[in-house]
Amino acid sequence: MNRYAALLRGIMPTNPNMKNEKLRGVFEGLGFEKVATLLSSGNVVFHSTESDIPELEARIQDGLNQELGIPGGTIIRSYQELRDLLDTDPFPGLTHCRETYLTATFLKQPPPEVAEKLPKHAEPGVRIVGYNTTARVVLSVIDNTEPRTPNFMAWMEKTYTKEITTRTWLTIQKIVKKLET
Repeated sequence: MNRYAALLRGIMPTNPNMKNEKLRGVFEGLGFEKVATLLSSGNVVFHSTESDIPELEARIQDGLNQELGIPGGTIIRSYQELRDLLDTDPFPGLTHCRETYLTATFLKQPPPEVAEKLPKHAEPGVRIVGYNTTARVVLSVIDNTEPRTPNFMAWMEKTYTKEITTRTWLTIQKIVKKLET
């Protein structure tokens, strides 16, 4: 049995159709096992015998759209991809806190040579730390002590398309822990 995390884009907890219980219902209706949600920001862990990730992403997105009207996007990563990402410790000596956000932006379709040619964010307060090829994720540090918060997400979408989704490093740690139970 394969363990996966579905990272859903565009989930707003205030929308009644985007509540965790409804998200779980769609996944259970698709036949997945050990379905659980984490936080209220579109993180669903599940088990499946299927291994074709693009097919899983398409099937889940279709189910979310048909049953709940959620048009967003679905990016899936396996437990092992996320576990290996955590084990690389890409933020040595840094702690995620109110002043410093450690973020992971998952790319559905990474552009060629993304690891070799990581663009630099033009605004102060953002540092691109690196790219993890296995998990297909751009790792960044956002300094929230600046008086004006950088428009990091708009820049990421312009740079990598809208087929991305960002999670904090703490959320990734919680997802992996949930997949281990």
